[in-house]
Amino acid sequence: MESETPRVSFISIVDFSEDARWLFLTESVSDLLGFEPRELIGRPALELVHPDEFSQVKQMHYDTIREDKAAALAYLRLKHKDPFKGYILCAVSRTVVHSVLVGSVSFATPGGKALQNTSTAQEVEVVTPSAKNFELRRWGDPSPMTSSPSTPDLASRAACASTDSDTSDASSSRSRSKKPTIISFNPLPCQSQRSALILDRFSIHCTVLYCSNDLLLSTTRVLGRSFFDFVTSRTEHSVRSWIDVIKSWGVNDRGQPSDGGFGFGKFVLLLAGRNSRGENDQDTPLSRRRLGDARINYRMPSSPRCASHSSPGTPSRSRPPSSSSSDQEISVDAIFSGHSDGILLVLRPTSKV
Repeated sequence: MESETPRVSFISIVDFSEDARWLFLTESVSDLLGFEPRELIGRPALELVHPDEFSQVKQMHYDTIREDKAAALAYLRLKHKDPFKGYILCAVSRTVVHSVLVGSVSFATPGGKALQNTSTAQEVEVVTPSAKNFELRRWGDPSPMTSSPSTPDLASRAACASTDSDTSDASSSRSRSKKPTIISFNPLPCQSQRSALILDRFSIHCTVLYCSNDLLLSTTRVLGRSFFDFVTSRTEHSVRSWIDVIKSWGVNDRGQPSDGGFGFGKFVLLLAGRNSRGENDQDTPLSRRRLGDARINYRMPSSPRCASHSSPGTPSRSRPPSSSSSDQEISVDAIFSGHSDGILLVLRPTSKV
C-alpha cells in the first residue's frame, strides 16, 4: 500500500482550540488522505490521529502553541478516508503564526527526503514507534544543519529562526521524556507577530494566493499580486535565489512537486508594494523549467480552498509607486518551505538587514 500512496505535501492551518480544528487546507489533501478540503474545514484535526497516539499529539499541539514554536516537525499516523487504507505515516510540520498554527502534512518515506526534512527542522519529534528511523541526532549543534552545501547564503541564515522558541534545539528524545503538563486551552494568548503567505510555486512571479493576517502586509493589497512586488529591489535577487532553491528541494523521488525541508533567510519587505515585473513579462509555468536534475510535470492546481477567504480576482496591472521612506520598509526573518500546492512563507519582524 505504501508504494501506492502519493508522495505529496499539502499546506494546512489549524486553530488554537483543544481539537485543533482545520481552518484551511490545500487540494493535495485529497491525494494523501482522500478527503476534499471542504470535508475537513471546521472539523477537529485530532480526530484523524491514531488512537494510540492521540494523547501525545494533543500534548504536542498544546506545547507547540505555549512555547511559540517554529519549523517543528513530527512523525505520526493520520487516518485515510478509505478504511481499507487505514492510517498513513505522515510528516507534520507546524509553526505558530500569531493566532493559528500553520504547517504541512506529507507522506513520510525514508531516504534522502526524510534526511533533508529532519536536518532543516528546528525540532523533530517521532510519535509513531515504528518511525524511529526518521529521528535525527544533531551532534549537539543547536542550529539546523544545511541541506545543500552549494547554497551558503540561504543555509548560513538558518540561525535567524533559532530564537523563535526557547526549545528550538530540543531533541525528540527529550521531548518525549518531558513530564506531562496540565493542558488548559482556555485561554491561550496570541503569540509572536508572524504572518504566513502561500505563494504560487508554478509561476516565476510567485503570486500570493493566501495571507494569514494583516500584521505585516495588507491581505487585500497582496492577494493576486507577485510576491516580489513586496520585496525591495536591493534584496530581490537574494530572495529569488532562495525560492529557486526551495523549489528544487521540494521535488520527491518521482520527480513531482512535494515537500523539501525548511530554508531560513532575512530580507527587507516593502509594505506599499511596487511593480516588480516588466510590462511584457508573462507568467511562465514552472513545469517548463528544470529544477536541479529533475523535470517535473503536473497540471496547474487551482487556488487553495479556505473557509474564510474567497479566491482573489485578476490583479490590476497598475501598481502603487515604490517608496524609499524607511517607514514603508521592514526587515523580516523568513522561513521558506516548498509543498505540492505552493511555497509556504512565514515572516516575522526583525532588526535591519
